[in-house]
Amino acid sequence: MPEPLRRDVRLLGAMLGDGLVEYGGRGLLDDVERLRHAVIAARRGEAGIEEVAALVDSWSLERAGEVARAFTVYFHLTNLAEEHHRIRTLRERDTPRDPEAAGGSGEPIPRAEPATSSVAAAVEEIRAAGGGRLDEAVAGLEFRPVFTAHPTEARRRAVVTAIQRISDLLGTLNAGPGESEREEAERRLREEIDLLWRTALRRNTQMDPLDEVRTAMAAFDETIFRVVPEIYRSLDRALDPEGTGTRPPLAPSYLRFGSWIGGDRDGNPFVTAQVTRDAIMIQADHALRALEAVCARIARELTVHESTTPASDALRNALAAARTGQPGPVKDIAKRSPGEPHRQFLLFTAQRIAATRERDADLGYSGPDELLADLRTVQESLAAAGAVRQAYGRIQHLVWQVETFGFHLAELEIRQHSELHEKALEQLRSGGERDEMTEEILDTLRVVGWIQRRFGVRACHRYVVSFTRSARDIANVHELAASLGDDAPVLDVVPLFETGEDLERAPSVLAGMLEIPAVRRRLDDTGRRLEVMLGYSDSAKQLGPASATLVLYDTQEALAAWAAGHDIRLTLFHGRGGSLGRGGGPANRAILAQAPGSVAGRFKVTEQGEVIFARYGHPQIARRHVEQVTNAVLLASTDAVEDRARRAAARFRPLADRIGDAAREAFRSLIETEGFAAWFARVSPLEEIAELRIGSRPSRRKAARGLEDLRAIPWVFAWTQTRVNLPGWYGLGSGLAAVSGGGEDLRELREAYEAWPLFSSLLDNAEMSLAKSDRAIAERYLALGGRPELADAVLAEYDRTRSLVLAVTGHERLLENRKVLSRAVELRNPYVDALSHLQLRALSALRAGVADETERRHLEDLLLLSVNGVAAGLQNTG
Repeated sequence: MPEPLRRDVRLLGAMLGDGLVEYGGRGLLDDVERLRHAVIAARRGEAGIEEVAALVDSWSLERAGEVARAFTVYFHLTNLAEEHHRIRTLRERDTPRDPEAAGGSGEPIPRAEPATSSVAAAVEEIRAAGGGRLDEAVAGLEFRPVFTAHPTEARRRAVVTAIQRISDLLGTLNAGPGESEREEAERRLREEIDLLWRTALRRNTQMDPLDEVRTAMAAFDETIFRVVPEIYRSLDRALDPEGTGTRPPLAPSYLRFGSWIGGDRDGNPFVTAQVTRDAIMIQADHALRALEAVCARIARELTVHESTTPASDALRNALAAARTGQPGPVKDIAKRSPGEPHRQFLLFTAQRIAATRERDADLGYSGPDELLADLRTVQESLAAAGAVRQAYGRIQHLVWQVETFGFHLAELEIRQHSELHEKALEQLRSGGERDEMTEEILDTLRVVGWIQRRFGVRACHRYVVSFTRSARDIANVHELAASLGDDAPVLDVVPLFETGEDLERAPSVLAGMLEIPAVRRRLDDTGRRLEVMLGYSDSAKQLGPASATLVLYDTQEALAAWAAGHDIRLTLFHGRGGSLGRGGGPANRAILAQAPGSVAGRFKVTEQGEVIFARYGHPQIARRHVEQVTNAVLLASTDAVEDRARRAAARFRPLADRIGDAAREAFRSLIETEGFAAWFARVSPLEEIAELRIGSRPSRRKAARGLEDLRAIPWVFAWTQTRVNLPGWYGLGSGLAAVSGGGEDLRELREAYEAWPLFSSLLDNAEMSLAKSDRAIAERYLALGGRPELADAVLAEYDRTRSLVLAVTGHERLLENRKVLSRAVELRNPYVDALSHLQLRALSALRAGVADETERRHLEDLLLLSVNGVAAGLQNTG
């Protein structure tokens, strides 16, 4: 472990230990330490897991709960220390030291080469390839992260904010403060760790959709709003290092954030038309407050005097018009800022943004375009007066923020199930009584129209149709909207293909969509832009990870070819989850593994649950994530990368098809075994997970108890808890076994792994999932089901997959080539083991049946606390 990380972990761990003694006496800390040493000994083969289980069983339920809480809090602190180390590493990479070049001083010097996977690295690579493609690539660049309320963030907001305060204090200590400041920081750090220990780690009340909206706002307020202009500046600097900040920007505002939070009603009865309206108003309030604050700050600091920086005629005319319309406010501003026309106008602009938020129609802006026009008037005036650094510095950052966020912050998207539209339309056509759901669908469409009139069409115009099976499903939504007459909103109806069958028929559905008049009109209005969403979660739950990966690749390839043949500018919307079993994994590697022609400079993806704060919770990590995605989108769209992928796919696709067929057969054989769903519910905390109250949405689409109605998130979440991680690898071993009969076959598999990004990504993700599994502990969970043949099938496939993945990758051990991740997993695994044993005690007792209600309640509390802890330890839920 790097020494700075080791120091932070030891410091936080020691303070937690002191807090445990203060809370529960030395005996509590001793029990925690006994369990810690026991699981480490078991990992080393120095003791059996039966000894660990016996230790856990020897405690009272109250003590077991305290120990589980201690390990959970420890993971929160360890995660924090690792985040700080990532930030530290990013800073070091950004300012490398070369004592000789710096005259032996060790001072930071300019980077010789851009950081790996950065925006600058992509620009340099494309520029070096020649052909004049750089300008075209930058002009067409789009990255659209869409935040969803999919319930995968197991931490309470109170816990998240407590961790943030601890993070700030750790940052103070790492900055090397003076003695008195250090002592005070350490005192406060102990206080905050004690508070985290005493805070309930799970929710006692169910979240509602607006709670989820407000939670997401924290990421925008604390990180995203501030980081976005820095990202654009990085691109601008890469395009012209010497000129950035002294000329009009070369970097376009290519980021557009979206949100399903408050708009996704597929299977969530708590998301109503009123919730959608409230969600956009909350977003707008945050956006306008942020824009007002930035504008006011720039205005206060822009003290250029008219004697050195005279205003242009356009700016003087704008000020005169402002005095005529609002004489009182403008007079007061002029009195406070005499001879500073640029400052005066920006102060007035900030007042107008505030008035927009307060819905003062006389003073407020009608929309973001009007605000942008005013900001550009100031820019042009400053530039004409020679103050180019003032024109294209902070003011340009504000311009980028307005272009990116508008007045709505994130583009709110609606999602609903295709079956409900069909039923609603039947009722409308019959002219009879409309049920509650039909009225709700129509009210939602009315609210979309209201949002568009209030904030512009861009704020809310995408309507995603879950389980799209035909073009009729798209036409139904357009017909429902048209029934509103003058209140009908402008819609881009997005088909979502989720099952294997739906993915395969996607091109024919799109062909049918071209016959819908409303779709053709939107194509004419948008420059023939069309969006299609691909569902990773349900396809993987239906087909298994290997087969789903290949089907999704085929669909992308087919859709890209279809779009090219119909002059369509296609954007593929990737419905990925955070976990590997739901299409997760490193985003930049996933982009480079897409089918050739399917990216074309545009990438849209869902960001879900714990992923939101993991990727966007800290400014430097957020910036690095967006830069890595940008790098991958730019490079994936180049001829060189597409040609390499195309050649590899052509060469190895027959091999992959054989793997996929065998993998799907193995996966389907398992989940179609009679009684599998009941067995799965028994060996995992599947049903109990709903009691975590980590989201407003029910875990099942319907009241039915079958596996097909279970959402993909609890499916993955429950398997993660059992330490099996089945959705991330099951079937791949059988697939590889079907084609690895001898040395020649193994050589071809290794060549595919080296040459084809899709295949290497599939194996690397499976390897990561296997590394987070634990066979010995998984065996104890699987034994709870009373179906040894199912347990044996799972464990045999685990052994087969692990052996063959290592053989193909050439690794001696899992994650051998990923040292940082390997270290993190190996360090965490023993502590996760501790929580797994505590969870097994509770789960075993509950499955055996408990008559005493008080004991049952304590067991359920222990189970859920351990679920929370394992999620923190593995940094994965669903």
